[in-house]
Amino acid sequence: MASDDQIIKVVGDRFCVPYTMELLVKRKIQSFSNAHYDVFDSTGNVLLQVDGGVRNFHKKRVMKDPAGLPVITLREKQALTWKQQWLIHQGESSERNHFLCSVQRSNALQIKNNLDVYLASSYKEDGRDFRVTGSFTSLSFKVRKGNSIIAEVSHNFTWGSCKGKDSFKVKVYPEVDYAFIVALIVIMDENDDA
Repeated sequence: MASDDQIIKVVGDRFCVPYTMELLVKRKIQSFSNAHYDVFDSTGNVLLQVDGGVRNFHKKRVMKDPAGLPVITLREKQALTWKQQWLIHQGESSERNHFLCSVQRSNALQIKNNLDVYLASSYKEDGRDFRVTGSFTSLSFKVRKGNSIIAEVSHNFTWGSCKGKDSFKVKVYPEVDYAFIVALIVIMDENDDA
């Protein structure tokens, strides 16, 4: 859990709140390569939406706020690599000065779906900034910064899951950027579908 003097901001301050957030993320498959995600708070208000598809064999997802303005763009770097890597940029940019972080599988041949996250400020250094640890048997996972858990995600399997509709319950601890956590959910889900 983040302390008062340690705000975990990747996307922006406006996505960090001083209390634990309970979110519901709903995914609906719209076509073979296109999924839509809606993110709701505990009272049912839409906080974020994520849309996108495949272009030139690369996946691209754009996260938007409730007004429809782009917050971040997630791009799969190369769709045909063993260690699927995603790059996250501010808005709809792909410019180097808008680069926020890189997310990739921890190991190309792993059974569990684990991800390593490298922030732009430390992208060329050796150590990862965050680690996403999942399990082989479910789409549930935890997001860690060092030894601290900063978010927990549990997959809700329903009969709708068989029809391309999934939902995730998300617990984001205080002062942790919930837009960043939602981006990791989308990447984890997209990697699982690959």
